[in-house]
Amino acid sequence: AKEFSCKYAILKARSPSCGSNKIYDGSFSGNLTDRDGVCAELLIKNGIKVYTEEEIDQLIKDFS
Repeated sequence: AKEFSCKYAILKARSPSCGSNKIYDGSFSGNLTDRDGVCAELLIKNGIKVYTEEEIDQLIKDFS
């Protein structure tokens, strides 16, 4: 992502690897935990703004 100068990423909501803000806890019971997924956390630490597919409207507003 850095190689291509990405500023934004759209990742899968609630995924333990991709989710942002709330992710499934990995117990396969549907429980959510307040944290970012592994990939999302790495992107955020590298200055890339992460959105989920449920936040595309917000991305459009931020991009405008």
